[in-house]
Amino acid sequence: MPRLSPVVALAALVCSAPLMPAAEAHAGDFLQRQRRYPRVEAALERHEDALVDRFRAAGAAWPPRGLFIRSFKEEAVTELWAAPERRGDPHVLVRTFPVCRKSGVLGPKRREGDWQVPEGFYRVSLFNPSSSYHLSLGVSYPNAADRHHSAGQPPGGAIMIHGDCVTVGCIPLRDGPIEELYLAAVFARDAGQRDIPIHIFPCRLDEPTCQARLAAESAARPELAAFWDGLVPGYLAFLQTGAPPRVVADKTGVYRLDPPPRERRPLIAASD
Repeated sequence: MPRLSPVVALAALVCSAPLMPAAEAHAGDFLQRQRRYPRVEAALERHEDALVDRFRAAGAAWPPRGLFIRSFKEEAVTELWAAPERRGDPHVLVRTFPVCRKSGVLGPKRREGDWQVPEGFYRVSLFNPSSSYHLSLGVSYPNAADRHHSAGQPPGGAIMIHGDCVTVGCIPLRDGPIEELYLAAVFARDAGQRDIPIHIFPCRLDEPTCQARLAAESAARPELAAFWDGLVPGYLAFLQTGAPPRVVADKTGVYRLDPPPRERRPLIAASD
């Protein structure tokens, strides 16, 4: 592994400082607990009114429910989705954030120190209001599938969505955008959403350019074809139903929909 610059080495060490695991965050008082931190309070002063307006303009419920985060490595964007005001309708796209810097290549994270951004199905695992990179949300890497594929080697961890613009495997959005995303997650958790899913894909799997790129990549690394095929059902389930599916990573390294999603009005029209 090449020698890291001081800035990048610092990023590797302090991508997170897990102060508030999501599992320990209690609905109803979570917002007040977060407000004790100066960066969160300052972010609320800057963004709260605009964030409410943004959700309402998108047709999303406020306070947020059904919050859902998707990130695409090739396109370098992270999306914020939420359940609509009218229950039963498809999720709505609230905001798209540019990812300001990439790390690694297309393909999953398999080893500690490989600089890879994970690909797969995760959730927010912690809230860090005092991050070395402003604010950060933890990604629940490694899951059972990641541990299986690491083949007994340390899989790494401390994968975050954070501020600033430095990364060795995290997803940096800069400080202003992470404030908006972090606050949306805080409000959703305070309103009772225990699990906030995070789905990370190499690219938009239903698009021909993505499919061609992945086919070319997997020609040299055949094991990637099976891995990426395993992401497709979870990816398509959201497009077909308008709701984030529950995806289980099992100990054999396979992702499974559990249960199969209930049919809803699709987000994208079927082509003739």
